[in-house]
Amino acid sequence: MSKKRILALFLSALLSVSVLAACGQTEDAAESGTGTDDAGTSGTPVFGGELVVGVPQDLGDSLDPYQMVAAGTREVFFNVYEGLVKPTVNGDFEPAVAQSWEVSDDGLTHTFTLRDGVKFHNGADVTVDDVLYSFETCAATTVIDTLGAALSGVQEVKADGDSTVVVTLSEPNPDFLSYASMVYIVPADYADQATSPVGTGPFKFVSRSVQDNVVLEKFDEYYGTPPYLDKVTVKIYEDPNAKMTALSAGSLDMAIHMTADQLASIDEAEYKTVEGTMNLAVGMYLNHDVEPLNNQQVRQAMCYAVDRPYLLDMTSDGHGTLIGTSMYPAFGKYFDPALSEAYTPDLEKAKSLMEEAGYPNGFNLKLTIPSNYDIYMKMAEVLEQQLGEIGIKVTIEPVEWGTWISDVYTARKFESTIIGFDAATLSAGAMLNRWMSTDPSNMINYNDPTYDELMEKAIACTDDEEQTALYKQAAARLSENAANIYIEDMADFVVMKQNLAGYQFYPLYVMDLSSIYFTE
Repeated sequence: MSKKRILALFLSALLSVSVLAACGQTEDAAESGTGTDDAGTSGTPVFGGELVVGVPQDLGDSLDPYQMVAAGTREVFFNVYEGLVKPTVNGDFEPAVAQSWEVSDDGLTHTFTLRDGVKFHNGADVTVDDVLYSFETCAATTVIDTLGAALSGVQEVKADGDSTVVVTLSEPNPDFLSYASMVYIVPADYADQATSPVGTGPFKFVSRSVQDNVVLEKFDEYYGTPPYLDKVTVKIYEDPNAKMTALSAGSLDMAIHMTADQLASIDEAEYKTVEGTMNLAVGMYLNHDVEPLNNQQVRQAMCYAVDRPYLLDMTSDGHGTLIGTSMYPAFGKYFDPALSEAYTPDLEKAKSLMEEAGYPNGFNLKLTIPSNYDIYMKMAEVLEQQLGEIGIKVTIEPVEWGTWISDVYTARKFESTIIGFDAATLSAGAMLNRWMSTDPSNMINYNDPTYDELMEKAIACTDDEEQTALYKQAAARLSENAANIYIEDMADFVVMKQNLAGYQFYPLYVMDLSSIYFTE
């Protein structure tokens, strides 16, 4: 079955990487980030109750499933929207709106049989017309470029009776199921998704107060296993101090993406800590259209000047997993741990490269940081000191999250920044496609013809072993060229009250509220 093939992509990571650890992210942006929490499996589950959970960033302007730019928005609305299939904690896929699926021997035809009795949150029944509409609309409007590229390879989507949808590809795509999971099924005759979204998930949208909260309620007509909780209020805390005050007062039941130093202030009698990883490629991202960051020797010098193990010690008590390219451990066979050691700290080599590049006395560099992420601010301070050792005078510029999205990510008006990129789908292309010179999400303006050629071959390749090798070569190219200063897949700490259980880490940047429950 095709879902077994997808599971194979991640099996090595799930077997070899134990629970790691804590914070941050953006767009397209776990034990390798997967599994359940050890602290949350005891006690008798109680059905009902209201959960208040703190998150570090506001949601994006639009709640339309195809317009969700920030990973933090997708993280919350994982509970509201569903595709024909949905990811599991083990990197597998399970039936969702579709009860089953088949893939033809040539890999071109995917046949989905819809589940009976699936309802939208507005009470309407899900029909094949809704599925056709969702595929067409997602293909035409999605802001996730890797998903759009995958759907451009769909030759036809058609109904075969009242309960079957047939998707025909122009060429085989072994990762298509992962993309299908991101085509969220929405009503064809509903126009208010951006402000009052309607999906099929275990929780339905109730309300949103910008920069304050999002309220979700249990969907009583959900076809699947019902969630334990009756209601969830997602509270926005872009000010880390405000979040810590709320935790000290006991007004939060749970808070996600905590930092290691924040844990020291947590009342252990009231809260317990669950540890996983963020599933992010966190790094100092460099704008290649800015001099001298367009100089490979300068970028390599910066990589040699940064002592990443020390940085982890100073910012997260050593928690986290070092990375050396735009790939994190949950991707199993695509993740090459050797790249994490490509640039060991070497100040003399860094200074020599700076001199060869024509910058023996260094240069001034602006480092723009989303201020709502305390961990990124701490990283910036360490990087300021370390890069100063080779004459680079770093000026840290904190900005609000909305400003970061508009000015840095979208308009590319920056010199350098610290952020983490996640994978919207369980495919290597979700992490690597963005650095192709023609990709609209290539915010660093990376332009390497060799990289483009490797990626084009990988995307077109249908042989799994050959495709894996090509993706790994492309990832190694990012390291060789010092495209960015890659740092880590950060540890992720979740704090929850002692009478809460059931939190699960996924190999994607999601928060599954359906498994969480209060205990007796």
